[in-house]
Amino acid sequence: MSYATNTQNVKITPPGVEHPHTVIVSINRPRAKNAVDRLTANELADAFKAFDKDPESYVAILTGEGGTFCSGADLKAMMEPGRPRENTLSSNMDDDGPMGPTRMWLSKPVIAAISGYAVAGGMELALWADLRVIDESATFGVLCRLRGVPLIDGGTVRLPRLIGRSRARDLTLTGRLVDHSEAMQIGLANYIAKPGQSALSKALNVAKLLCSHPQECMRNDRLSAMGDPEEERQALAREFEYGMKSWQSADNRQAIQQFLNKVKL
Repeated sequence: MSYATNTQNVKITPPGVEHPHTVIVSINRPRAKNAVDRLTANELADAFKAFDKDPESYVAILTGEGGTFCSGADLKAMMEPGRPRENTLSSNMDDDGPMGPTRMWLSKPVIAAISGYAVAGGMELALWADLRVIDESATFGVLCRLRGVPLIDGGTVRLPRLIGRSRARDLTLTGRLVDHSEAMQIGLANYIAKPGQSALSKALNVAKLLCSHPQECMRNDRLSAMGDPEEERQALAREFEYGMKSWQSADNRQAIQQFLNKVKL
């Protein structure tokens, strides 16, 4: 199967001699710190749909170009004059998520290789993956808390399941940053690269191990461990409902605009 490798904002490296059975999906908007606009979200979703259908791809790695994993949604694009933000967001859980693949229930594993910031929606992309591999530059955080932007890509659903309710509420309420050391300590990350080794290089090592296993057995055990897909759909729908209330609140647009006025994007 051939991947669409010439997309505008997502770079796809199909399986090859150096990494057989492993596809690398890279967000390629370094000038925007890999913030995800609608086009990027669509390209990410398409890439993972292609991965799930490709019999020669066993594992996918999601990463970001230019030293940042993903800084979240592109707020500048969402705040363009005359562009209703809600028009880019669907309440249908069968549709793509705001960040792209975050509502997908894939049949094969995804590894997030994280260097630099994985914050706001970028953190939600990382939480969607099966495993998170980091290096010492990795930094997580619900930074959208500071901008009045809700978590609507599974953050409130997956974070408590991953690190426990108490820690998840801490990160969700405060919006504070989590460095590589704490990420490993609380189980937010699974593997950390050695000094001088990139997160992507370490992730490729982990992918090689996963690719070496009998695939059907591993995939079935993975799906069983993931739990009930309908229960997750309901939880994501509830999160989205609360998120839309936040989008429509009186102070939401003002908070985002104040943020955009302070930074150059």
